Amino acid sequence: MSERIRVLVVDDSALMRKLIPAILARESSIEVVGTAMDGAFALRKIAELQPDVVTLDLEMPRVDGMETLRLIMRHAPLPVVLFSTHSKEGGYATLKALALGAVDFLAKPKDAAAGRLDDIAGQLIAKIKIAKGAAGRKLPPAVIEETVAPKKETRAALPPRRVIAIGISTGGPNALQFLLPQMPADFLSTILVVQHMPEGFTEMFAKRLHECCALEVHEARSGDLLLAGRVLICPGNRHMMVRRMPRGDMVVLSDGPPVNGHRPSADVLFHSVAQEFGLTSVGIVMTGMGDDGAEGLGAIKAAFGMTIAQSEDSCVVSGMPRAAILKGHVNKIIPLDGLGSYLVSNYGAEHGATGKPGENEKLEKSDKNQKAEQIPVSSPRS
Repeated sequence: MSERIRVLVVDDSALMRKLIPAILARESSIEVVGTAMDGAFALRKIAELQPDVVTLDLEMPRVDGMETLRLIMRHAPLPVVLFSTHSKEGGYATLKALALGAVDFLAKPKDAAAGRLDDIAGQLIAKIKIAKGAAGRKLPPAVIEETVAPKKETRAALPPRRVIAIGISTGGPNALQFLLPQMPADFLSTILVVQHMPEGFTEMFAKRLHECCALEVHEARSGDLLLAGRVLICPGNRHMMVRRMPRGDMVVLSDGPPVNGHRPSADVLFHSVAQEFGLTSVGIVMTGMGDDGAEGLGAIKAAFGMTIAQSEDSCVVSGMPRAAILKGHVNKIIPLDGLGSYLVSNYGAEHGATGKPGENEKLEKSDKNQKAEQIPVSSPRS
């Protein structure tokens, strides 16, 4: 029998310090070795108990969760799962904490204070297991300090040279904050992102990305045009698809049932991009658990688009890339620290290479046909 996962629960609520260990006790592979009421106690308990994973509330007295996380990452790096309130203020703090190095997060239910944690018990257990597996992974540099938002350049509303679709899950916020700032303001393609994230967090996440990179980043809305230099993040609890329309190529959101247990699902986006854009589509599966996106990536490959997987050793969790690789749906495997330069050199310049013999000539013709058919119409977003 493998060793149990040793967990330290950090929460200022006495009730939570009883309830969280109680629900984790249902899983035989997890052992709660201690609890702490604030960051100061947590740091002492970490040194004393040597846990494998820490669950961390962000709102605590004395040494709060954010400062506790900074100290953990600096002095005793451990996988940390955030388990905190779901509010606008709490959401921004969660995103900042993910940038600091937390592996994943789970929002406490609104009725958590009444002792109702049963509905999220399975999710918390799963995230702790994922976090344990992420121990020792080489991650991108954490964005420790707030970045100064780059000045956005006013640019013409042009149709994109490529439609780049990204499917990403656990480890995604930090990976995207590492990747997107590498894209120049004059990037010639559009990027569509399905990040497995709860409803309410994706808008804040899009704003954070917009503040740290030169591209225009927004949470997607139905009717948003696909434009060069634009990044659209699928809203939580919606599916995102694309459609070619007379006034321009655009995003369409859907409330269809979950696919692969997810809404949004990368497979839904990938299948849509393959159908609408074929040769000029690019599909990328990045860090995340499960196999969402693997079949859709196969559809992009079958349509002669380019398919890319983040290398497993650069992922927090490598399930999604591995599933696509094992199915034979991946053209290229690229580590996270090489992905930005690859996208810029291949899809960010007017005459970028495609990486496939003979494909560039086809794509040049395809692009000319696209530009002849499309009318680059756009109105400023509020």
